[in-house]
Parts: sequence; structure tokens; C-alpha cells
Amino acid sequence: MSVKKLEKRVWKSYFNSLSKPYMHKERTDYAEIRVFSNDIGAQPETQWLPLEGITYDDRDDLLEVMVEHLDHLVFHPEEIYVDETTDGHVMTLEIVRKDGVKEIIELR
Repeated sequence: MSVKKLEKRVWKSYFNSLSKPYMHKERTDYAEIRVFSNDIGAQPETQWLPLEGITYDDRDDLLEVMVEHLDHLVFHPEEIYVDETTDGHVMTLEIVRKDGVKEIIELR
């Protein structure tokens, strides 16, 4: 596995290509979302729900993680790191928000 920082200029295309198999029902992965902050510590947002897609809207500067029955929104992300297997399968996303809060999205 290899962790890399995604440059903001590629976020839209990266997440659009990542989401295509989910939108066409070619693939089902599960996602767990956790939020980490100094104020509240680690808080689970979801526990292994079917992933429906991840998109980035550059106009509104918004990352949207769609899982079954929930649209998780990350407003104004500052940095995004991705941990991929050698064949390009995404295992983990780490999003650093403008306010310093980190969001971890694990896929399996």
C-alpha cells in the first residue's frame, strides 16, 4: 500500500473515476467514516455501510461521501490523502478540513 497526497486540481476527476463502478452497480464496497478533532476526540459517523460514491464539487468546494441512507458532506477540505493498494484499489481516505478536523474514510 502507498499513501499519497492528492493535489486539489485532480480531486474532481479522481473521485469521478472512483465513483463510476458504484454508480453503475459494478461493485459494492463498504465504508466506515470517523471524525477526529481535539474537541470531541474520535467519533464514528458510520459503521460499514454500502458505499454509493464519492464526489468533489469544485464550485462549492465540497466533498460528498454517499453511503446507504446518508450523504456525508465535508465542506472546504484543505488536504486529501489516499492509501491505495498496488493495483490502485482505495483502502483509506484522510481528509483534513479547514478547521483542522480530520475525517477518515475506510473502504473494504
